[in-house]
Amino acid sequence: MAVDTFIAFVAVYDSVADAEADYKLVKDLHTEANLIDAYDAAVVEREADGKVKIRKKHETPTRVGGVAGAGVGLATGLVVALFPFAAIGGGLLAATTGGGAVLGAVAGHAAAGMSRKDLKDLGEHLDEGQAGLVVVGVSDMGSKIEASMKKAQKVETKELKADTAKIEADAKSSEG
Repeated sequence: MAVDTFIAFVAVYDSVADAEADYKLVKDLHTEANLIDAYDAAVVEREADGKVKIRKKHETPTRVGGVAGAGVGLATGLVVALFPFAAIGGGLLAATTGGGAVLGAVAGHAAAGMSRKDLKDLGEHLDEGQAGLVVVGVSDMGSKIEASMKKAQKVETKELKADTAKIEADAKSSEG
């Protein structure tokens, strides 16, 4: 089993605009380093009714995102593991055929790659703000990713272990 170690970052913001600004910095960092396929990211917003909505996301096409065509990667999977009913765009992706199964498979792997305590810590961390940025990146980019989160009030970092081949296989089998 080939398990890769990633770093998961959860940053808390006062506004979606600040989270999106840092999302762009993280994307620019990876573009400049020619590592655009080395991270997943999701901007989340807590709405007035308390529901969490994914506003923007980047999924690595060479990992799970492109495999199933569902555009679901570890960052989105982690958001769903933390907030099971997180809405994506205008609707709930988990309720759609195929996409929900793929999302469930990825969320399961994201959750399994961390301890329960780490998942609880990350969820509580996101509960503190109006918006958040979740980034899952390769470990050797960790300090640069964290430095790109300039507008964050707080940043929590946790290690995430994932068997990307198993995620890919589970996502493919969930499609059918």
